[in-house]
Amino acid sequence: MKPEQPHNRAAFLLATTLAIASLAPIASWGYGTIRGMGQDAEHARITRHALACGNGRSGDACFQPDTLDSLAGAEGSFGAVGAPDRGRGMLTSHAHCSAGDYIDVPGYPRSAAEAQASLTECRDQMMSNLDHAVLDAAALLDEDGDIRGSQIPSYIDCVYAGSEHGRAKCNILAHLGLILHASQDFYSHSNWVDQHDPARPVGLENPPGLGQTGRAPWLDLRFANPAFPAGLISGCFDMASFVNEEEGCLYGDQGRHRLRHFDLAKDTGPIDPVIGVGHLRRGTVGENFRRSVEAAIEDSADKWATLRERLLATYGAEDGAMMICAITHDDPTDDC
Repeated sequence: MKPEQPHNRAAFLLATTLAIASLAPIASWGYGTIRGMGQDAEHARITRHALACGNGRSGDACFQPDTLDSLAGAEGSFGAVGAPDRGRGMLTSHAHCSAGDYIDVPGYPRSAAEAQASLTECRDQMMSNLDHAVLDAAALLDEDGDIRGSQIPSYIDCVYAGSEHGRAKCNILAHLGLILHASQDFYSHSNWVDQHDPARPVGLENPPGLGQTGRAPWLDLRFANPAFPAGLISGCFDMASFVNEEEGCLYGDQGRHRLRHFDLAKDTGPIDPVIGVGHLRRGTVGENFRRSVEAAIEDSADKWATLRERLLATYGAEDGAMMICAITHDDPTDDC
């Protein structure tokens, strides 16, 4: 198929993208945020599995119900973890660990180094949000180390849109939500945990998988510059893909397609009451969907553990513990 004229196509796609983005997220752009359009709130479910109290999780390791609703999203809301699936954030590759596409075929328009740089940008954004969450935590306490009630909202008062989120607890949850969203999408969008379809030739439409189990050491934010995993990739996603994933990410005069998000994504599928088989093609192969969800749950819990460690290291044991209590408890001015 010959590509359309670039200026007309770009204008049409931009207008279409912005119109759709103002309404709802695309069904397969990351684990789901909403219930409907092929999604079943996969981001919210993963976050709850990782951070809800119960099932052996208590104290600092978990979030009380109202605060968890604000972070994960109550039914009918995006929550902090769903914020990147709203508006322009849907096409921001670093928010979803996308655009890390490369495969060793003649004439491919990107190098392995460029693919690595795209994925590294996603990790860098997680680290930046971690740093900002630690800085914002200072406003939770007054000069005596007591919780500032003015910085603790009702969970429904946090609005996770744009760059301003209000009181300190909202700001911290906003940064944590961005971290969790990107880390969860890493397992859905990359080839870290999955395997290629053995019934089809390995190539652009069936890229090689790394077949790993559990969270990726490369995503551990305790370390500044870990070694990049050999062979790690994710898929291309552009404005044309937003309208029709199978037709996006074209290059060259013949309209060849790059390694697409469509060919690696494991975005949707049943998680509760048990993790089942994914709905997208890559997620139907073997245990790809289950492995991606399990790794995302493990990593999400570890991201909160990393933030706790940073708070204690930055502010000391007493103030750090008070901040953690303020973040996780629904009524911290009375309970902490």
